[in-house]
Amino acid sequence: MATKPLLADLVALYQAQAPGVHIQVESVGGVDATQRVQAGEGFDAVVLASDAIDKLIASDHVLAGSRVDLVHSGVAVAVPEGQSAPDIASEDALRQAVLAAPSVGLSTGPSGVQLRQLFERWGILTQIGSKLVQAKPGVPVGALLARGEVALGFQQLSEMRGVAGITVLGPLPQAVQITTTFSGCVPHSCTQPDAVRSVLAFWASPACRALKEQHGMTAP
Repeated sequence: MATKPLLADLVALYQAQAPGVHIQVESVGGVDATQRVQAGEGFDAVVLASDAIDKLIASDHVLAGSRVDLVHSGVAVAVPEGQSAPDIASEDALRQAVLAAPSVGLSTGPSGVQLRQLFERWGILTQIGSKLVQAKPGVPVGALLARGEVALGFQQLSEMRGVAGITVLGPLPQAVQITTTFSGCVPHSCTQPDAVRSVLAFWASPACRALKEQHGMTAP
């Protein structure tokens, strides 16, 4: 879901220079997308976190050699609108903010997995385990924050931007920033592999760099 708004704009940009091409995107949670590809559902392209793409390549669900890295995406921290903002400027400050928060929201995606690993490295995972709230697949952490279900939330910046009812405090401190690479590839079910490779190549080109930055992401 982190790439949903970006992909919509990338599709529009590609179709502007190739008006005869029609691209339809269906955005779902990464776990759901992976399972649907593994089940053999017909898609012409797949965009997921790079580690998920590599697993699909290893299990021969997509074409080997078709992976194209599209964007790097970092994690941001947010609180419900109107709530006092904790200090997150340093690794230690962030750790204290997590310990002080009555509830902490994480995603089901790669950032959620890596955040748990970070909490474990800090030695606080057991201590805070009961207050961790994992959003359901496809549900943004921002929605949990806006509804007051969590007091501190972590997710890809692209999924936090523009969500009503929350205040984005900023990215994770650089020392502990979690960067996910999202990649595209060609599944075996693709009926137009050459056309898809052309689209992915364009999306990875410098022509799309500014658009990625507008969505809070960076080009590989």
